[in-house]
Amino acid sequence: MPDELIERARAGDREAFAALVEPHRGELQLHCYRMLGSLQDAEDALQETLLSAWIGLDGFEGRSSIRTWLYRIATNRCLNALRSSSRRPQPAVPLPVPAPEPSRSGEVLWLQPYPDVLLEGLPDVLPGPEAQYESREAISLAFVTAVQLLPPNQRAVLLLRDVLGYRASETAELLGLTEAAVNSGLARARATLDAKAVGRSPSSGGAADRGLTDRFVEAFTAQDVDALVALLTSDVWVRMPPLPFEYQGNAAAHRFFTALAGHRRQLGAMVPVGANGQPAWGEYLRDPVTGGLHLIGVLVIGIAGDRIDEITHFETSVAPYFGLPRTLYQPGQ
Repeated sequence: MPDELIERARAGDREAFAALVEPHRGELQLHCYRMLGSLQDAEDALQETLLSAWIGLDGFEGRSSIRTWLYRIATNRCLNALRSSSRRPQPAVPLPVPAPEPSRSGEVLWLQPYPDVLLEGLPDVLPGPEAQYESREAISLAFVTAVQLLPPNQRAVLLLRDVLGYRASETAELLGLTEAAVNSGLARARATLDAKAVGRSPSSGGAADRGLTDRFVEAFTAQDVDALVALLTSDVWVRMPPLPFEYQGNAAAHRFFTALAGHRRQLGAMVPVGANGQPAWGEYLRDPVTGGLHLIGVLVIGIAGDRIDEITHFETSVAPYFGLPRTLYQPGQ
């Protein structure tokens, strides 16, 4: 059947081509997101991948599966994008308050969250024998952020080897490298991720997590800084891409949220969504005049044990990916 579809697609049958590539679309987009850290950029890379596959189908020799061939194209599309782009983020909406001194300047300002709805219905394809990460680990914001700090080739090698599970020889062929270069790049990439403590088991999402998230929402909406900070790990990170401010630790988080609470109206609602396999919400402020609720961003948290170890606020530009409207009106308004 695949051979028949290939021949029909080569003859210009677009429906046959769609039947070949559609089963892999979701996982290819996820791969591009891991490579680029931006859902918008991943969508662009996916479209370029499918166009290149359509144009270059005559060059498919059948030495690998269609899936592997598509991964080759997608990875190289992403590498080209990384080498040709300075990765400048969109202009950020400034904070409504003077920002306290950050712990450091942000390193991955183009980062965007990945909606959990896009993870649903992905093909049940087991990673190859070389995989080192479980699927939930390899979609977390901590993992994706750390991967963005790797040089392009190391990034591709790590994802192909440790996430998708390709063997060194297969990865070398996919990237046009030697096996020695693949093994060297993988060792360096692993060392970088180890230094950033990436690879912890994700939270279970059970009743304990739900209790923690409920307490977080209560403290966050009430702007109860002491209660909020009590839920955080001692080395928590607070980030706001594309703003270049990152805060680490209880004291820095307390200074930041105290400054914010002194100048911002109380949140009117937090609408649960889900991003990167982690708890997430759309944040809405109430308009004092109309009573309506206006979206101010998307918030994603990371959980380690019984505490929150990461709070990341994204701007409203990502809202359409989550189906979040710009305004809400509660019943009776």
